[in-house]
Amino acid sequence: MKKDLSSKKSLNIAIIGHKRIPSNEGGIEKGVEEHAVRMVALGNKVTAYNRGSDNINGKEFNSKKLKEYKGVKIITVPTPNGGIGVLIYSFLATVHAIFKRYDVVSYRASGPCVMIILAKLFGLRVVASIHGFDSQRDKWGRFAKWYLEKGEKFAAKYADACLVLSQRMKQYIRDKYHKEALCFANGVDKPEILDAVQIKEKWGLEKDNYILSLGRVEPEKGLHYLVEAFRSCETDKKLVIAGGDSNHAYYKKLTEMAQGDDRIVFVGQVQGQITVELYSNAYVFALPSNLEGMANTLLESMSYGCCDLVSDIAENTEVVGDHAVTFPKGDVPTLKEKLQYLLDNPSVVADYKSKSSDFITSKYSWDLAVEQMLRIYRGEMVEYNTVWEEKEKAK
Repeated sequence: MKKDLSSKKSLNIAIIGHKRIPSNEGGIEKGVEEHAVRMVALGNKVTAYNRGSDNINGKEFNSKKLKEYKGVKIITVPTPNGGIGVLIYSFLATVHAIFKRYDVVSYRASGPCVMIILAKLFGLRVVASIHGFDSQRDKWGRFAKWYLEKGEKFAAKYADACLVLSQRMKQYIRDKYHKEALCFANGVDKPEILDAVQIKEKWGLEKDNYILSLGRVEPEKGLHYLVEAFRSCETDKKLVIAGGDSNHAYYKKLTEMAQGDDRIVFVGQVQGQITVELYSNAYVFALPSNLEGMANTLLESMSYGCCDLVSDIAENTEVVGDHAVTFPKGDVPTLKEKLQYLLDNPSVVADYKSKSSDFITSKYSWDLAVEQMLRIYRGEMVEYNTVWEEKEKAK
């Protein structure tokens, strides 16, 4: 018998699927942290199931065994290294959740969603959030792709609500699984703008003297297009690639492509004040992706007032509208042309910068994202845009 959660004052929520919080390992982790902390502040109980460890390029990453984070209860699940780790983690977390009898279990990302069928077997209310079609990422082998596709299928067919980050993804679920998904959204806050202090000391970076790419350094991010296009541009500005060496072969490929061009700077994984300074002082932010969900870096860069240059995949264009410059995905000559145009026309860049922050922060809010998620947890099938429009009308 299903619980009626519509009038319940507070919910007891479990979140399964992220690596761990707090961390800056990816957009899913950012979203889980923002959701969980805000939900607790609104009077709900939230338990986040962190993974115990991961193996990244042969180096084990051990999570801090936190018990609580800003009111969020943390349970660290033993997680073997390697591809089997996600399966074991999500199985153990789901079994634990079954015994805890939460009001709702919120699964994040395709892989962990394989366990939805187990949670439903024991009568739990389940909400699945698909942040991107992970089975389409270049790094996965045949078995991993099959497993991730199973997660997408179970999310679409068996979850009480399946959430996706774009209209294109919604149509994909409709066409492939004959199910209706709901669009949710990431959020962003109005940031503090910082001068170039640490980045000037470390890499000689100053206001408007570099193009920035920040995020995971993986093939689907299309950074090889950006490096190739930039090398043929006539400019004294630099290209800064910020992101860790999580995919060693691809990172090595990029550094080899950049050899002989000292304008291209690899700064590695960044966080804290360095990240803020990089966003605050970039001339252009570039996101040449082949595949995205809804990139947190895109929202963040626009919130800092960056001029964005992005590939024309739907997951980007649905976010930026006409407030960014776009180019056809994978089209290096056009990317080079658009990049050179922005380099040669600072007044155009300044115009985009003057409008991007207000546009993006008025549309994408973590508070609205949390409001939508809680309404869905209670059983209301509501889209993010509907929640946003309601708030706009109420102003």
